[in-house]
Amino acid sequence: MAEPGISADQVLLGMVNAQSGPASGLGAGVAAGAQAYFLRVNAAGGIHGRKIRLLLRDDGYEPARTAALTRELIEQDQVFALLGYVGTPTSRAALPVALDAEVPYLFPFTGAEFLRKPLRKTVFNVRASYYDETEAIAEHLSQDPQIASIAILMQDDSFGETVKGGLAGALYGRGRHIQAEARIKRNSLEVAAAVQALKAAQPDAIVFVGTYSQLAAAVKEARRIGLNARFLTVSFIGTEHFISAAGAAAQGVYITQVMPSPYNLSLPLIQQYLQDIPPADIGYASLEGYVDAWVFSEALRKAGREPSREGLLNALQTLRVDLGGFALAFSPDSHQGSRAVFLTRIDNGQALPVQQ
Repeated sequence: MAEPGISADQVLLGMVNAQSGPASGLGAGVAAGAQAYFLRVNAAGGIHGRKIRLLLRDDGYEPARTAALTRELIEQDQVFALLGYVGTPTSRAALPVALDAEVPYLFPFTGAEFLRKPLRKTVFNVRASYYDETEAIAEHLSQDPQIASIAILMQDDSFGETVKGGLAGALYGRGRHIQAEARIKRNSLEVAAAVQALKAAQPDAIVFVGTYSQLAAAVKEARRIGLNARFLTVSFIGTEHFISAAGAAAQGVYITQVMPSPYNLSLPLIQQYLQDIPPADIGYASLEGYVDAWVFSEALRKAGREPSREGLLNALQTLRVDLGGFALAFSPDSHQGSRAVFLTRIDNGQALPVQQ
């Protein structure tokens, strides 16, 4: 019986993420980066003579749609593997479908812990976890004597809970804790009431968990009402889209990144990426999609001339690769490729590195 998604001249992959709605910049970026790398691979003849084709579906960052579209890609389109999903609640909805069908679920754009523990044979992550990112945030906050009180403004779902859990644990280990909390609904830009509620606590720092459009609305509201707390957030925010949406209000916001800067020309990875990516798509999200596609291609090559899902998974769990200055390593005991976290601060519309 032929392996699903594999033909004599093609490998068929599925990607479901936000191409519309408040998180669409992230989905569009991941897809653009992956497509750019696959274009490079296909132009060179593909992997073992097979071109890689990516089927892209839009879930609008709504979990019910993610699950339905994932089932469609597996059952109707017969994809070989799933790649580059975006979000924690969406991955939580898609994962049971993928696990039930034993389809590889690869490199989602989320640092959620349930994708890392327990270890699952068919699930692999490229990016550092939210626990890794919140460790960096907690370390930064603990080193600043001006930060006495810390609040969290979070999406009221599994994404928010995951980051909150990581932050609380990282702070506790440093003798600190979260003093105030406010919640916002997924895909809603109604953030004013939550920001107003936090003002009463007068926090020195606010860790934000949500989408770039929500954070833009939140920092603007905070400035408007005189809440001058330092805002910090994790990589899911989508740096370039946040800067565009927030304008001058983005100044001074701290963002943890799980990819090197897409403008760091000292890295061969970035030199190649900038050759392949359209200028309008340059950014952290598309760089992550590009890296995801590169890692998949390396594993597919390693899986041999007659690839199977089993062969791909075996290749992945022993894959060690340096993508021109960004190293990743998997093992049978760890399906986590990288734990690298880079702290940045927005200054005059650019995300600049912060020395920890």
